[in-house]
Amino acid sequence: MATMTETPEAAGTIRPSHDYHAEAHVLSGHLQRPIDQKIERQAPVTLNDRRGGHLTRYADDVSIEGLISFTKGETRVSGARSLKNNGWVTLSTSILEGLNVFEIIAADRVVSQVSTNHPYKDGHVPHVTFLGTQFKNLRVGGFPVTLTLNLGICGDRPGNDRSYLQDPKFLRGVKEQTERITRADGLPKEIKDQYDEKLAYINKLISTCDAGDQGSHEPITCSLVQSIGEIPIPGVQTFGHVLVIPDFGSVALGEIEVGEKMYERSERPNTYFELTGIKMKLGCVGHGTLAAATTVANGHNHP
Repeated sequence: MATMTETPEAAGTIRPSHDYHAEAHVLSGHLQRPIDQKIERQAPVTLNDRRGGHLTRYADDVSIEGLISFTKGETRVSGARSLKNNGWVTLSTSILEGLNVFEIIAADRVVSQVSTNHPYKDGHVPHVTFLGTQFKNLRVGGFPVTLTLNLGICGDRPGNDRSYLQDPKFLRGVKEQTERITRADGLPKEIKDQYDEKLAYINKLISTCDAGDQGSHEPITCSLVQSIGEIPIPGVQTFGHVLVIPDFGSVALGEIEVGEKMYERSERPNTYFELTGIKMKLGCVGHGTLAAATTVANGHNHP
């Protein structure tokens, strides 16, 4: 009779497991003028466990004193095993419809979507995709805005399970995008100073790529929006994914924050991806900050 034996190595093998992490909300910010009001996260939803599953939230007909409004918001987060590679897939989606900000920024529909896929083995760092992200009938002062998107800005999953913040190919792409903004003619000083600082930090990360540094790093930003078409309003300027609108403020479209976070039982930092469809810094007709259609996805394997 045949018997099954187990080697000491097999007996001591610990099967990998995964914790899912995802968040989404449709609108948040702080309006300071003409009224002072914090805008709490609308339709917030969070997934933060090992079981995965699917969660949704909704919000309808929200108005901040008629100054900022939307007709419908929906958020979804989910986590499940992949049938393709037996890994773990985390999906985070934020959908905002009928957005209107001071009658200046409007959109029929903005969708931010982030999905990460952690392989079963050697899967500390995930592959990421932003497929599903879209801007439908985005307008400035009633004029339609044409966007050129690059949904593959983060590229392929770095080799050797290396962090995105230590991956030369990804960092060079972010550097090129950032340089196009910093070198643009007419860039306001406040924005130039901000992006000069971003560029200096990216160059620092690139210089340490080959050092094998596995420590935690500050987050960096890039964008799915490569360019913005011409808008026939006097004084309006575009710099990469950034709109500068006189008497209104600056608007960043499709902005991604790539950072690292430590979790319980993690032996090294875990990469997260936060995508905001429209991020505004208001000045003049209104003052404050606003984020529309925000999603975050990551997760971590252990051991």
